[in-house]
Amino acid sequence: MALKSTIFRANLAIADIDHGYYADHPLTLARHPSETDERMMIRLAALALNAHRLQTDCGGDGTLAFGAGLSNPDEPDVWLRDFTGQTRLWIEVGQPEEKPLAKACAKAAQVRVYCFSPAAEVWWRGIESRLTRLGNLSVFRVPAAASQALASLAQRSMQLQATIQEGVLSMSDGSGHVDVEPLGWK
Repeated sequence: MALKSTIFRANLAIADIDHGYYADHPLTLARHPSETDERMMIRLAALALNAHRLQTDCGGDGTLAFGAGLSNPDEPDVWLRDFTGQTRLWIEVGQPEEKPLAKACAKAAQVRVYCFSPAAEVWWRGIESRLTRLGNLSVFRVPAAASQALASLAQRSMQLQATIQEGVLSMSDGSGHVDVEPLGWK
């Protein structure tokens, strides 16, 4: 019998000072049995860092949501679609291979990767030269200390505040906070 995903609920209040975006996002996250709290929280952080695109790219008329991710390799971890159904933003978390990234770049206006594990640097050195032709791809590295600290905020029911200022995401649950400053690699 297959293991089922664990459901997490998050009320995420975003104050993106850099982009003038302020909104509350009630979210449901399905954590795949093989997914860690760390990876799930990186998905949540990636959504928070890019939520302003609902306004800047779609004029407020779009959908920002979690994709099937690990359950379906043909779907992103997070996506933004405009009112016509066109994928404006495709977000992957982890260290994806070149071929799925090329497919994603063909399907979406912009693709972003957020890598976070200690092996990320090795992955990047091995794949960097093969990704240069993908003009609509951006790759970010989340420092290991920040990604591990984010995992400590994971609860089945979360009330989170995300403040983005000068490119730094500060995620708080009322009892603690984590600062995340993604390093741009591409």
